[in-house]
Amino acid sequence: MAELIAPTGRLHSSWLAARDEWEPGAHQDGAGLGLVADDDLNSPDGFAAWVERLRRQSDRSLPVGEGRVHATHWWIVDGGTYLGAIDLRHYLNAFLLESGGNIGYSIRPSARRRGLATWALGAVLLKAPGLGLDRVLLTCDDDNVGSARTIESNGGVLEDVRSTGIGVKRRYWVALDEAAALRSR
Repeated sequence: MAELIAPTGRLHSSWLAARDEWEPGAHQDGAGLGLVADDDLNSPDGFAAWVERLRRQSDRSLPVGEGRVHATHWWIVDGGTYLGAIDLRHYLNAFLLESGGNIGYSIRPSARRRGLATWALGAVLLKAPGLGLDRVLLTCDDDNVGSARTIESNGGVLEDVRSTGIGVKRRYWVALDEAAALRSR
């Protein structure tokens, strides 16, 4: 059964196997790969350093760096198998308001089409009010039908479709009280 857990070094092998399913250099929303720095993720020490940065990014008492915001990261796992990642950005900067949103997620290619993204998004939406949020912004590429369905099934209301610096994006708002009502049905 799938669950959300904090990033951990104990899933190093499974994470590497998942990474190898993606095209080299592919963007993985919500995975926090922008925090890798110069770490060698193939080595246990480099992987552990990256995992620690992911965990620290949620601590609002620590600075996060230029252009970044505080975010909480979870991994979607089943037993000892890494299936994907999701993050909740605590607030929006200009880039996130335009293009990225409050939540990013990705599912490894071999685990797609099982409802994992829909389930994980619903679970994270329930955590967002704890950060003082009453609504969140979610975005996806205009041609990403699966992600659009995931967002809409969790209460996403389309605000607009716009050209951004990273492509054409569908922008949805989710009112968290409505998302909670959807989950309770």
